[in-house]
Amino acid sequence: MGQILAIDYGKARCGIAATDDMQIIASGLDTVETKVVLEFLKKYSIENKVDEMVVGQPVDLKGNMSEVETDILKFIENFKKEFPNIPVHRFDERFTSKMASFFISQSGKSKKQRQEKALIDKVSATIILQNFLEQKAR
Repeated sequence: MGQILAIDYGKARCGIAATDDMQIIASGLDTVETKVVLEFLKKYSIENKVDEMVVGQPVDLKGNMSEVETDILKFIENFKKEFPNIPVHRFDERFTSKMASFFISQSGKSKKQRQEKALIDKVSATIILQNFLEQKAR
């Protein structure tokens, strides 16, 4: 069994999370610049078996897609060309940034660390992945 990866895709950066090989626990992996995220995933997949990919789906409270959705669809298309055997799932990412900020604030990090956007993106990806795992288990 391989890992499941999750991406909190953004215009500037992408938070990335991964499961363990048993697909039980989601952990923050890294935050990378969006322009190099595909290269990061290529290198990562050489060293790790990746079974599935989850990409956050940015929708507002009314169910409307965010403007970054066009970029996300382009990324998914490129990902599928590079990794045709890895299924890609979408998962609602509403409130993940707010939840990430809350969890970080509860962790005892300094105010400067709590405001670090890269950390928020990585934790957001972890939340997306953990929620995906919980839904998959049902």
